[in-house]
Amino acid sequence: MGESFAPLAHPAFRWLLTARVTTMVGNSMAQIALVFAVRDVTESITTLGVVVAARSISNVVFLLWGGVVADRLPRQLVLVGSSTVSFLSQALLAVLVLTGTVSIPMFVVLAAVNGMSSAFSFPASAALVPQTVPVELRQQANALLRLGLNSSMIAGASLGGLLIAFAGPGWGLAVDGLSFGLAAVAFSFVRVPAARVAAEHKPGMLSELRIGWTEFVSRTWVWVVVVAFFFVNAVHAGGTMVLGPVIADTVIGRETWGLVMAAQTAGMVAGAFIAMRLRVRRLLLLGCACVAAFALLPLTLAVHPVPWVLMVTSFVCGVCLEQFGIAWETSLQNHVPADRLARVYSYDMLGSIAAIPLAQLVVGPVSDVAGITATLVGSAVIIVVATAAMVASRSVRSVDNTPSVQPVH
Repeated sequence: MGESFAPLAHPAFRWLLTARVTTMVGNSMAQIALVFAVRDVTESITTLGVVVAARSISNVVFLLWGGVVADRLPRQLVLVGSSTVSFLSQALLAVLVLTGTVSIPMFVVLAAVNGMSSAFSFPASAALVPQTVPVELRQQANALLRLGLNSSMIAGASLGGLLIAFAGPGWGLAVDGLSFGLAAVAFSFVRVPAARVAAEHKPGMLSELRIGWTEFVSRTWVWVVVVAFFFVNAVHAGGTMVLGPVIADTVIGRETWGLVMAAQTAGMVAGAFIAMRLRVRRLLLLGCACVAAFALLPLTLAVHPVPWVLMVTSFVCGVCLEQFGIAWETSLQNHVPADRLARVYSYDMLGSIAAIPLAQLVVGPVSDVAGITATLVGSAVIIVVATAAMVASRSVRSVDNTPSVQPVH
């Protein structure tokens, strides 16, 4: 167990962990709060899809630039800036919701601002991890980081569900804003050596994007997994995360939906403990096979939305989600050069979320025509097919859990 927690001996990792855990507490509340805040203004599923899609579209538009910036500038400073922007946008949204002056256009604008700031924070925070610990501790660091994130999600989702049910969604958004302010402070204390390139030798932004693209497509296993998650994330965001709250409002209650989300994060905590101690040569293959379990939640929502069944299903999904997440992070960090890692992460994220805005926009009309049940069952089928495609790839099956690149100092 001592080896599992060895990354905590490194101050830079501790500050990174603190900052990301802090924001996750708020985000887990805000994810639920935003949906119900919009539904308090309008019951239109299509309008709800437009609001959540605004964040996703903004995220897609700025993501590649976020990767370039995170490879050019000190990543911890990029995170301070993005957290500050998120603090301001979420605080303003909370005030508007609490005072009853919010409108759908304001929801859309502020969701877009939050999506933009997230586009800069994701590649920077993901690529910063291997800079904070030695090479041999990467898997443990990723597992510990996700353990911390998921533990905070349990508290955030469960407390958020209760806070939103009894005090209103505005308070969930307020907590999210505060969490970003505290995270900006914590990120400012991360101290890591920076790989610097002399100004006269720095390529232009477009050249850096091309270099990142070359790194991305040169590894078949990378783009195969990203293409699969193009579909997995789309049906999860457009199906489960939009239609789930609708079922909560009509069948199981808002408080129960918060507990279902908390059960998933509890499963992710358990999954992180498992992943910490795993010594599997084909770690990525195991993680990809576990993605099939993601189909369980939309399927249960469709055919048997009983609270305790949903919670058990959600827990299992969480355990399996964590096996994939840690395997993916570790594989990228082990096989992609550190000075190009943020750009590969940005292409990864762009491909993985590119279909989310469209899915969020069309889920309302599709569910109106096909029905909510059929839409959720279709989501589950797509996840299973995507999993089969990953496991069938010889490139995915051949990825070894052994570092092939060293960090840049």
